[in-house]
Amino acid sequence: MGRITIDPSCRLCRREGMKLMLKGVRCETAKCPIEKKQKNLAPGMHGWKKGRGSDYGVRFREKQKVKRYYGLGERQFMIYVSRAEKTKGNTGEVLLTLLERRLDNVVYKVNFAASRKAARQLIAHGHIYINGKKLDIPDFTVGIGDKITVKPAEKSKKRIKEQLATNPNFSAQPWLQLDANTPAATVLALPTRQDVQLPIEDQLVIEFCSR
Repeated sequence: MGRITIDPSCRLCRREGMKLMLKGVRCETAKCPIEKKQKNLAPGMHGWKKGRGSDYGVRFREKQKVKRYYGLGERQFMIYVSRAEKTKGNTGEVLLTLLERRLDNVVYKVNFAASRKAARQLIAHGHIYINGKKLDIPDFTVGIGDKITVKPAEKSKKRIKEQLATNPNFSAQPWLQLDANTPAATVLALPTRQDVQLPIEDQLVIEFCSR
């Protein structure tokens, strides 16, 4: 089991000094440590303040933000970097759009799950279908036209509908279409850099991985 899956979620957010949205709705409440005085303090007994750091440190932290935001281990992350380098276009933007197309991220983005971690569990337990077929692989890369549905079992549908009911005003991003009544979602287009809700400098990530 990778460390990314067992480290306390709020500790990771404090270390990066930003919300990584690892606890779903809780991250939007006043209970989030980033909303409190710990915002500018790294985790640990003494809560030392984070400085600018070296060039290496700045690039390393940008890479860590991306890894932790999407819930990836080092080896898995480097596989995505390798795929991005072999694809035409800006490598940093390609990397982020590839990560956005992960099935667990899409399930989270259409509000079928409260967090990406919950989405991975939902997929692994067989509650999610792609184009009518059960798929239990969280890192599956979705494409244009793919339809995400829920297992045709009352228990599965009830679980998703309860999650959707927690935010009745939710609206999916333009590249995704959500049908909350079914429930189902369709990939209308490939995500762009603007669809990635992560304020990082992707070029620094690529510079670190290419050193």
